[in-house]
Amino acid sequence: MMDFAPPPRRRPAENLLPMINVVFLLLIFFLIAAKLAPPEPFAVALPEAEGIAAPDAGLTLHLDATGQPGFADALGDAALVALAAARTELCASVDCAVAPPMLLLRADANAPAAALAALMPRLAAAGFGAVTLVTRQP
Repeated sequence: MMDFAPPPRRRPAENLLPMINVVFLLLIFFLIAAKLAPPEPFAVALPEAEGIAAPDAGLTLHLDATGQPGFADALGDAALVALAAARTELCASVDCAVAPPMLLLRADANAPAAALAALMPRLAAAGFGAVTLVTRQP
């Protein structure tokens, strides 16, 4: 007996193109929405403080546990020179007399107080009238 029934149809392959499009759109969205920040010159253990919200804008100076400053990829006195140059560059595009740039200080909790006190006049000489110490919640 001969079977004249049509051959079974193959199921068409799944189209993955829409899923790939969605993945790439999500990737582009997260790349655009992400806040890219330069890497820290060294790890800092922040001191604790209650009831203070951490600011999220401005130039950031790091101070390690030995009292050495760091800015971008520069350390020590070179970091303060680079910070002053960054302030000058920022003030070239924004009127710093009207809106002075914010300086965030991420000082290690174990940094010597004498190093922190010695740093303040140097920051004032670089043109920063106010310095915000970044802390963490206990």
